[in-house]
Amino acid sequence: MENVSRETLERLTEYVALLEKWNRRINLIAPTTTEEIWSRHIADALQLKPLGKEVQSWADLGSGGGLPGLVVAIQALESGGPPLILVESDQRKATFLRQAILQLGLDATVETDRIESLRPLNVQVISARALAPLPKLLGYVARHLGTEGRALLPKGRKWESELSEAQQRWTFDHKVWQSQTDPEAVILEITNLEPA
Repeated sequence: MENVSRETLERLTEYVALLEKWNRRINLIAPTTTEEIWSRHIADALQLKPLGKEVQSWADLGSGGGLPGLVVAIQALESGGPPLILVESDQRKATFLRQAILQLGLDATVETDRIESLRPLNVQVISARALAPLPKLLGYVARHLGTEGRALLPKGRKWESELSEAQQRWTFDHKVWQSQTDPEAVILEITNLEPA
């Protein structure tokens, strides 16, 4: 892993070991992608933190196995980043997240409510990976994003059609960041989000 310190790499390695152990019992990542944990999942998640510099609050929606939330929390330890709120309604996955936070000494908490039922979090940055198509995802983002906040949303090869559909239901500004791990994927940075 380029551009990560030895301490961060050690914590990421410990996180991956936990992920692999727990993934045998509960489905945290697709079994077909376990061989690609570092190249597909960790490297992908590492791209988000630099886009969310100098913020005081960050929530990761639908955290599942902690991608990208736990990876961002690991990076934040070194850079003095914000405490993370990981939102995961599945109790078993939430238990995994809490165990990882405790074992890795991370500054993060877990909310085990449904995204649409949870009190508005009013955070500066929201991330969500593989949670929902963009038009639906922006409804979740709008509920929890604070004023002048931004969403960092990794999207795959269908991102342009999702963006087009979302623009029919929502008004927002956006930047497209090319993924460093997949030539067909991007990170959408969404700001000034309002219903159309």
